[in-house]
Amino acid sequence: MKTQSPAPARRQNLESQPHQPALVWDLPVRAFHWSLALSFLGAWLTSESERWQLWHISFGYSMALLIALRLAWGLTGTRYARFSEFVRGPAAVAAYLRSWLQLRPRHYVGHNPAGALAILAILGVAAALTASGHASYAELGGDWLSEVHEALANVLMALVVLHIAAVLLTSLLHRENLVRAMLTGKKIVAAGEEIRSARPLFALILLGLLAGLWWLMFFA
Repeated sequence: MKTQSPAPARRQNLESQPHQPALVWDLPVRAFHWSLALSFLGAWLTSESERWQLWHISFGYSMALLIALRLAWGLTGTRYARFSEFVRGPAAVAAYLRSWLQLRPRHYVGHNPAGALAILAILGVAAALTASGHASYAELGGDWLSEVHEALANVLMALVVLHIAAVLLTSLLHRENLVRAMLTGKKIVAAGEEIRSARPLFALILLGLLAGLWWLMFFA
């Protein structure tokens, strides 16, 4: 009596299991993430000194440039960089938050629905922050504009702190280091869920534009 070989079933099971770390975040996304973090930190640290005003302004313009590049990459970038991949509706956000309340948050290869809201909020507040900073520097408004600029900076800092706390807690619950993933670009994923290329050329373009901006600010 012939018996059916279990090989196909085993192969299908293996393909559905997580494998070794694979590329998820491309280089432009990682370059944007850390460059924006450093730019905001630099702007925050140089905000109270006239001596460091040019540095503060340069960090602010860097943020504006990075936001514009991220918006463009969110439309044309790799799979997990695109807004269409991770920005979801209220129902998905509510379902994800319910899974958090159960201490069993649903796992996503890219950004989760709540993380997507945080990203949009950070981008939106950062854009308003840089716009108000430019308007204040150009003396397009009175003292009220400077107060708005300072208030937006505080809101953005609060969002950043909340984002860091959520990343650390999510890393703990999922037992994966999300900070390391944003450095290396790699996560443990199922076969076929990785991206094919890190797109290094576009990351070099991003960093080159940043370097050009700083050269213009200090040497042109």
